[in-house]
Amino acid sequence: MDFVILILALLFLAFVGTGAYLTVKAVGAAKRGVDRTISQARRTVEDTALRAKSYGQPGVLGELAQLRLTLRTSMRATQDALHAGVNEDASLQESLSLFERLSAHGLELDAELRRLEREPDRAGLSGRLPALRERTEQITHSADALRWAARDRARRFADDDLAALNEQIDVEAGALRHWTVPDGGPSGAAAQPGATAQTWPDPAVGAGPVAGAESGPEGGGEPQAITGRDREQPQTRYPWQKAPRPKSTS
Repeated sequence: MDFVILILALLFLAFVGTGAYLTVKAVGAAKRGVDRTISQARRTVEDTALRAKSYGQPGVLGELAQLRLTLRTSMRATQDALHAGVNEDASLQESLSLFERLSAHGLELDAELRRLEREPDRAGLSGRLPALRERTEQITHSADALRWAARDRARRFADDDLAALNEQIDVEAGALRHWTVPDGGPSGAAAQPGATAQTWPDPAVGAGPVAGAESGPEGGGEPQAITGRDREQPQTRYPWQKAPRPKSTS
């Protein structure tokens, strides 16, 4: 009895532990989903504000906003392309590692550009714009190179797979159209060796024997139905048949 109680207690604890683990996992997944949604909404709002500043504010502030928008757009597009491709192509793992190192420089530059937006010294800021523009172009050029290389690789694999599939389809289509035999023979079942053409009996002939063929299982013809002879109709005589014995009158 104590053993049964111990087993039940262990099962209860196992169920409780499993339920708690699943609850924690579900809460964590929900929290990550909420955080991802908030991050996407914040990023969308910030990109919209940067786009408005780049078009609405002339001068140094407008150029800083344009540099940030260009940097963020390029880095985000490359990140999405690499993360989407690495699941199907493990060779992109090294490219993803390089992009993570590049992202560190990009995040540092984005933070610096954000701080410079609040810089009151416009003259000093104008002097730093060429260097900031050059850094932005270097980072975006590297990000674009990784992104386009990953896309070209994926498209090459898709083209190779499509070419191989087209070749297989051409071979299969040719095999399906090859219904004739050599030497101009007929097609279909009649062209196969040993195949016999099926014919239907003529209903006007009836059950009589076919000319040129023997009836019955020993001849090659169709077996005849066993029916009683009609004594009123004259029977056909053949030379090999014996004359019937006359009926005895005694």
